[in-house]
Amino acid sequence: MSSSHSDSASIREKSAKDDAEVDLDAEFGGTEARKKLEKKLLLKLDIRMSILVVIYILNYIDRNNAGAARLRGFQTDLHLVGQQFATLLSILYVGYIIMQIPSNMFLNYIGRPSLYLPACMIIWGVISALTGVTKDFTGALLTRFFLGFVEAAFFPGSLFLLTKWYKRTEIGLRTAILYCGNIISNAFGALIASGILGGMNGTLGHAAWRWLFYIEGALTVFVAICAIFILPDFPTTTSWLTDAERRLAMRRMEEDAGVGDQNETEAGGKFHGLYLAVTDWKVWWFSLAMTAQVVALSFNAYFPTLSATLGYSPTVTLLLCAPPFIFTVLLAFILSRRSDKVKERFWHMSISYIFGIIGFIIAISTMNTAARYVSLFLMAQSYAGFVVMYAWMSNSFPRPPSKRAVCLSLINGFSQLGNIAGSYVWPSNWGPTYSYSYGICIACTGTAIAMSWVFRQHLKYLNKKEEEGELEKGVKEKGFRYIL
Repeated sequence: MSSSHSDSASIREKSAKDDAEVDLDAEFGGTEARKKLEKKLLLKLDIRMSILVVIYILNYIDRNNAGAARLRGFQTDLHLVGQQFATLLSILYVGYIIMQIPSNMFLNYIGRPSLYLPACMIIWGVISALTGVTKDFTGALLTRFFLGFVEAAFFPGSLFLLTKWYKRTEIGLRTAILYCGNIISNAFGALIASGILGGMNGTLGHAAWRWLFYIEGALTVFVAICAIFILPDFPTTTSWLTDAERRLAMRRMEEDAGVGDQNETEAGGKFHGLYLAVTDWKVWWFSLAMTAQVVALSFNAYFPTLSATLGYSPTVTLLLCAPPFIFTVLLAFILSRRSDKVKERFWHMSISYIFGIIGFIIAISTMNTAARYVSLFLMAQSYAGFVVMYAWMSNSFPRPPSKRAVCLSLINGFSQLGNIAGSYVWPSNWGPTYSYSYGICIACTGTAIAMSWVFRQHLKYLNKKEEEGELEKGVKEKGFRYIL
């Protein structure tokens, strides 16, 4: 009798659960209809979001074109001496750091990334072009500072936009695709620069490096105008969604984290998200780990200089910069896709970093041309691990949206201190071997791996604590878990 009663209760419970699941999808026409609608929604989003990759390519080209211009008279024409070129690189990140948190808070408040991000892009395109008219160190310093000030809106804003639409199991691949814009910029930026710098010197009386800034700045403005009509806003503010698509987009976010993802007004007021972020020690720990890795990746801004140690002409040197980053794009895509599939971040990230360390060691050990070029490939592929690290960041600070917006911008902004420090890691008098520079990169990569392991262990502890809490309460359905 007791056993029969228990079986009946179990059947009723299962039936109630099945009915609940059907009810959840009933407004979309049932489970199968929902799947079709979800597939259609994701395709529509992916197509529109793809312009973020183009924008990121231009974002980094405008940021890093000084490295290519250096090979064709930029430093000589502006009469730069000592550490002034390094200062021009680092000053950009001062403005970049200052604006990241206010920018993302403002973006979360207005809910219109389709207007805000392109508007910032137009401004930075104009500023980048103005770099071409500068005559001295002071003029270049000002344009570089304000360039970083405005560019700060884009990457944390894009990450935040992705987290408003995609689930945690989808975000890794999308982050990888977005960050591939950064990596591709190193390849195609070098190819574009080689064409402009090699063929436009003296055109209309301007040096080739000035044309580099004019052309790339104008291209940025053109793409920004197109982006206004392509980029989505947030699920609650995007006008081109059908009513069913809007409800499904919001439902997906609720199911992913267990709470709604609309623009909430929290009990602590509009600055409550800022308070939640700055009082969470995980944010600062992850920021320090990412900062260490950014220093290790500082070779990026000096890649043409490192490629020049192979002994080829300036044009060939720029062309040789492309293959390592094309290889890295493919690897980043594969690594991130697998990381999403198995729901694991730390080891996917760390293995890439370890291969980067091997590249640094090879560069220290020999001046052989072939070996050093192989080392450039190994260094560049470290970016594949960095892409996974960004996806891990997006997963680890999920809700509420106001806190997530601040966390993403705070971590990304704080980590740019690594770019400021990294600008001074490659002084000319350490070349052509740059042994000390590579030694610093090895130490920083090791630090990033060690700190990330501690972060992983803490998330593992939080998952275990959450599981124990569910068992005590008798909750049978598995709730939110951090991805390790």
